[in-house]
Amino acid sequence: MQIIVNAQAHEVRAQTLEAALCELGFTSPAIATALNGVFVSRAKRSDVLLTNGDRLEVLAPMQGG
Repeated sequence: MQIIVNAQAHEVRAQTLEAALCELGFTSPAIATALNGVFVSRAKRSDVLLTNGDRLEVLAPMQGG
């Protein structure tokens, strides 16, 4: 299925948000996710099913000074 990840189209085989994150290489536990504009906690990612056209935002903490 095709989903939009951080404004870029991606083809994924995964059915759940958690599996899609692994498939896309987002393996850090320190990320935040939003699906179609709604925050999804780490604990809920395995329960959230994806559908074609979903919009996923993945944010990682940044360091700076």
